[in-house]
Amino acid sequence: MLLRVIHPPALPFPEKPRTFSERENIFTVKIFTFQFFTYFSSLIYIVLLGPSSPSGLHSITLFSLQCHPSGCITDLFIQMAIIMTLKQTLSNFVELRFRKSLPNPKDKDKVHMEKGPEDSCKEQWLKNYQLNEVNVFSLFDEFLEMMIQYSFTTIFVAAFPLAPLMAFINNLFEIRLDAIKMVQLQRRIVPRKANDIGIWLQVLEAIGILAVIGNGLVIAITSDFIPMQVYKYTYSPCMLQNRTDINCLTGYINNSLSVFRVQDFEWQMKLPEKLPDFMRSEITECRYRDYRNSDDYNYSVQFWHVFAARLAFLILFEHVALCIKLIAAWYVPDVPQSVKNKHLQKKHENLRGVLR
Repeated sequence: MLLRVIHPPALPFPEKPRTFSERENIFTVKIFTFQFFTYFSSLIYIVLLGPSSPSGLHSITLFSLQCHPSGCITDLFIQMAIIMTLKQTLSNFVELRFRKSLPNPKDKDKVHMEKGPEDSCKEQWLKNYQLNEVNVFSLFDEFLEMMIQYSFTTIFVAAFPLAPLMAFINNLFEIRLDAIKMVQLQRRIVPRKANDIGIWLQVLEAIGILAVIGNGLVIAITSDFIPMQVYKYTYSPCMLQNRTDINCLTGYINNSLSVFRVQDFEWQMKLPEKLPDFMRSEITECRYRDYRNSDDYNYSVQFWHVFAARLAFLILFEHVALCIKLIAAWYVPDVPQSVKNKHLQKKHENLRGVLR
């Protein structure tokens, strides 16, 4: 009798990798994914959920608390400014302070006692041994820090154009701090051969694609660029009245505000004796940012015009930016041709020397 053995399916992320490179790649992907969502959760919330319109009368007051009155891009700008200035500065000071370790006084006395006249290098060896220990993943934190900074610099650069400048200034100090840390505070790293930066190259490619999508969402959803263009070319006095003597954006703010009747508060009907002071006044209407009809509070035709324009701009922007990215990647190779020629020439000379 024949028995068929059914093997379980292979896991996409094995817990016991066969090689060190595979282990390093799995570890890098997991840690970077966790750190990415940890750092970008608040920014993604502002971009995607911040400018959402109220779905009913109960959420009108909540909508005013979600974003700044000037728009959600102001909140995104403030978040990026704090991250790129204050967080990077504090991280540099904390990294330099807590990575510095002083030698033990007992070990220092032991060095002087054990040092003999026949061994002048012994003291320097022991000083190097007392420095901070390094391992094969010592450079991982440096790569991760640079990738997170590159993500902040590229994904939401449309909301904070000064991010590349802030990153450049920070890296000027970061280079010196890393040099002090690696030369004076840590042991010498054991070098090992590598063809490239490994899985970090794929991480950079993924960040580049996310940067295109993120900036497209910031421009299309968070900012007022699309609603202003829709109003300018569809609902402005320049289009409706064929006037050229005024600015085409005249009346945009009033057009972007919907009308809400104060008498439509549900709790006003239930508790008429406990009305606030502004309900007892002569104010009968309030204005809020949205495109809704004043009679039934449903979305107006202009809302769907703006929504369609946002979606069309997002699709067009992503396709154009990705095409430019692919053309630039094809035109500018990862390894210059001159470097390839030098390697081939050196290899050819080595082979000729062996044959001789």
